[in-house]
Amino acid sequence: MSKKLVLAEKPSVARSLAKVLGAYNKAEGYLEGSDYIVTWALGHLVELSQPAFYSQNYRRWSFASLPILPESLKVEPIERTIDQFKIVKSLIERDDVDTFIIATDAGREGELVARWILELSSFDKKVERLWISSQTDQAIKEGFQNLKDGDKYLNLYKAAYSRAAADWYVGINVTRALTTHYDAKMSAGRVQTPTLYLMCEREEEIEKFSGKFYWTVKGDFEAFNASYYPSSDSIRIDNEEDVEKVKEILDSKKEAIVSNIDVVEKTEQPPLAYDLTELQRDANLQLSFSAKKTLDVLQRLYEYHKIVTYPRTDSRYITSDIVATLDQRLKALVNCDYERHAKLLLSKELRVSDRFVRDELVSDHHAIIPTEQRVNISRLSEDEKALWSLIVKRFLEVLEQDYIYQSTTMFLDIDGLTFKTRVTKKIQDGWKSVGNLSSITNNESDKFDYKIGQNISLKDYSVKKLATEAPSRYNEATLLSAMEHAGRYVDDASLKKNLTAGLGTPATRADIIEKLIHNNYIIRTENNELMPTAIGREIIRLAPQMLKSPALTGKWEERLNNISKGKEDSLTFINDIKKLTKELVKNIGDSFESFTPDYKESKKCPYCDSPMMKVVDNQDRIHFICQKLSCSYEEMEVIKKVPLSKEELAKRPKVVVKKVKKVKPVVVKPKAKVEIKEAAKVSSSAAYFQNIQKKQKPSSLKPSVKKIEPAYKIEKVIEVVRESKLRRNSYKKPQNNNWQNTKYNSEVKESGSTFADFIKASENRHKKRKK
Repeated sequence: MSKKLVLAEKPSVARSLAKVLGAYNKAEGYLEGSDYIVTWALGHLVELSQPAFYSQNYRRWSFASLPILPESLKVEPIERTIDQFKIVKSLIERDDVDTFIIATDAGREGELVARWILELSSFDKKVERLWISSQTDQAIKEGFQNLKDGDKYLNLYKAAYSRAAADWYVGINVTRALTTHYDAKMSAGRVQTPTLYLMCEREEEIEKFSGKFYWTVKGDFEAFNASYYPSSDSIRIDNEEDVEKVKEILDSKKEAIVSNIDVVEKTEQPPLAYDLTELQRDANLQLSFSAKKTLDVLQRLYEYHKIVTYPRTDSRYITSDIVATLDQRLKALVNCDYERHAKLLLSKELRVSDRFVRDELVSDHHAIIPTEQRVNISRLSEDEKALWSLIVKRFLEVLEQDYIYQSTTMFLDIDGLTFKTRVTKKIQDGWKSVGNLSSITNNESDKFDYKIGQNISLKDYSVKKLATEAPSRYNEATLLSAMEHAGRYVDDASLKKNLTAGLGTPATRADIIEKLIHNNYIIRTENNELMPTAIGREIIRLAPQMLKSPALTGKWEERLNNISKGKEDSLTFINDIKKLTKELVKNIGDSFESFTPDYKESKKCPYCDSPMMKVVDNQDRIHFICQKLSCSYEEMEVIKKVPLSKEELAKRPKVVVKKVKKVKPVVVKPKAKVEIKEAAKVSSSAAYFQNIQKKQKPSSLKPSVKKIEPAYKIEKVIEVVRESKLRRNSYKKPQNNNWQNTKYNSEVKESGSTFADFIKASENRHKKRKK
């Protein structure tokens, strides 16, 4: 009997599919039933081959071997998961398997995972695609009842392959070119470099910023306050002379005339539903989650708890076929903080507007919303509960009515000076009632019954001197916005207008940020800001200008989207990437710059005179690491006990010990038990026996002996962690160097290091010491 083989991306998802499909028999690496075999890929089982696969000459990094541009890129199994790959391959090639169902993540990368495995397997039979947006049993059943033709998603695979190929050609060639040309370990990429460029540009703006003062004037009119507006839309006064003129008028005039009252009814529509990037922004601002943490928690809500829809989406809308399920999604919100509001929505007709339902604006997946799965709050961790609450709250807001309020602006005139005050009055809470976000003001609009021409007394006024603030560093929320809207940073008007794609995709942006942090190109500050390091800024200084451009990377993303829709040829895109790679390598080779990062706390390398990077390990020891690959010298500051020299010992004063006559201890016995009882009445028993103890040990027994000074001193010693390649065989030890044993030194690779490499080695050493 023929069977269908189902490939999931993770074991947890495979178990969910197998449960619905009746595949209960467990085997090594898969589950089997009468009709289906379900297996998994552990993420990626296959990857693009490394340069050494094409030629042994590429095993050694050399600028002369660049650019590395194979005619076509090959794939090979990943070594650490090769056992699972062999299992999946053997299942694909089983005689009784006649259909291969791709059930990996329903997106670009998920398609790539499955197609690369098929590429290394012998399979020429039917391929189908499971395309679902939630992991509930009902969604899985419906998905298998409506499997798609695998050929329908070939363009999605071509786009995924084109992305991977572009990253391979650009990443490997530019990273090797920068590293070998500048003799320093450097990494660059199609998306990470322009993202790093945005942060470095912002840091330069901050450093060049020179603030200026401005003034504001506020009047106290007893019942309300009003601000002075020197222009129609600003309260800033730019020079002190104008401030003095305003003060002179206000000191002489103590009455204002109501010159105008403007009453407007305003409407605020509900916010759009969440896509991944918008959710990551809000989670960073409201929950202090990193973008990576948001994605990880969200993935668990999707895969394990099955209470939210597919995470890696770039759409903020749903399709019309989802509307019929909204009631069930609301009914699932029981035993949670939003149950009452969900029932309130169910009691009336739902508002389903084009701010929520737009079929044409949903590509692969709709917005992130709750599923029909009933929620068990007690099973959620605190992080899961917090993120799920954000999603539910936004879901309810989208279904609610508009927030409507009345805005009243009153204009006051004091001898030609215009003051304004504004108050609001709620008319309809609408969507803001979900989170109690209604505007709160000090002045109630219904009590605001002034008339035009009415005189109002000026009780007092205040003048504030303020300073303009420097631009803020990016945090993860603002950086995600910058990556999403790369067109904002493009000067070319025509390109800016047509540039719709950003840096990376919603699914990859979190990983890009984490990679920059891992490589020590940026750091998170105490205020959760992202700040480029000295190495990060140096990479941007030395990287080719065209690689730093958000416009170019955004344009590539746009072309990849076109490939996925069949509007552009994949081979043409890859050939353009190859041409660009040649230009980038040549650009780097033609540079006469040198790698000179500006470390704030640094010292010169004793062997190559290059600046050394200061880092602190997990035992709070300070290391200095030379960033020149041809040197790679590393030293560590250690506080140690150092024996005194003979000269230092001779200079110490001699120790004199006085002989003290021994005295027999005097034992004081209580006269009678009655005395002890009487003493206990007066003081505590502890105090009483303490007095007896003092009498038993008279002070005359303490010898008068001078403390012996130790024969060592405490000082900072430099230990060599990794010797310099330049002087390995012929150098003199630097003064005070204590060489470590071979075992310690062999733990650190000699091919240069980044902060991430160093921390990893340090953690390994720490684990060994614990053992």
